[in-house]
Amino acid sequence: MPDTFYRFRPDGHPETGLGPSNAVPASCFTTDDHTESRHIVFETNDGSITSGVWECAPILVEIDAYSVTELMTVLSGSLTLTDAFGKKESFTAGDTFLVPKGAKVTLEITESLRKYYMIVK
Repeated sequence: MPDTFYRFRPDGHPETGLGPSNAVPASCFTTDDHTESRHIVFETNDGSITSGVWECAPILVEIDAYSVTELMTVLSGSLTLTDAFGKKESFTAGDTFLVPKGAKVTLEITESLRKYYMIVK
């Protein structure tokens, strides 16, 4: 395990910014804008923990079982989550929330979103 600390920057790497990402299928984008980018700040050698900055244009995705546990803090934009029971909640800049592994959710980014994330597999 590294013996240091890591700074998160909302614009990604100080020299290169955010790079391409392809976590979202093209069919899930709800506008002509298919922008998706990220910068990984930290990842364990075995990939069991990953953290960084992610940005995505508006999407709508139904997820039968969230594949990881993810803690997120919204930096800009907004998203709405709906769980299997119909509970619906919107999140905007400054909000922090967690989606546990296995959760059935509908995720709708309603305004291009930028977030910090930490994923535990």
